[in-house]
Amino acid sequence: MEGRKLIITIPLLLFFIAFFSVPPAAFGRKVTLPRKRMPQPCMNLVFYFHDILYNGKNAANATSAIVGSPAWGNRTILAGQSNFGDMVVFDDPITLDNNLHSPPVGRAQGFYFYDRKDVFTAWLGFSFVFNNSDYRGSINFAGADPLLIKTRDISVIGGTGDFFMARGIATLMTDAFEGEVYFRLRTDIKLYECY
Repeated sequence: MEGRKLIITIPLLLFFIAFFSVPPAAFGRKVTLPRKRMPQPCMNLVFYFHDILYNGKNAANATSAIVGSPAWGNRTILAGQSNFGDMVVFDDPITLDNNLHSPPVGRAQGFYFYDRKDVFTAWLGFSFVFNNSDYRGSINFAGADPLLIKTRDISVIGGTGDFFMARGIATLMTDAFEGEVYFRLRTDIKLYECY
């Protein structure tokens, strides 16, 4: 009889272990997990950068140029079909407000290329380069830019000088555009790693 109690107890013990190891959500019970507290940015900056694309006539004030295009395109007019295949290099002024004629606080230097044929979108890789009394160094960015969305985020992937090894998010918003020649982006930068 003693042996029989042991046989019944072991399966019962295994049942309880299995029952209590199943997550409560499996039984339809609502589980409330503690919310993670979102980190606060260590630095928040807002800048505007102004891109004037070379169109064959505006060499004096152009800040960007098409350096690669698909077979059906050329280097002074963006290709049709959502500008697919065009690659643009830029050296744009950065200002604190949305006025192109405000004194620049730095330069936005890098490239973007239009990477989808069916949707107007681009991929960006660039740096904000500062050399003024407020900031010295650079902030580096990379990411997809779905241009038809009002605000979109790209990654801050590093920096130098005052922004040494910075990490964070930059929220882009098209602040203005004039055809295919000029656009202005508002860049709201939130850095979460500052050294």
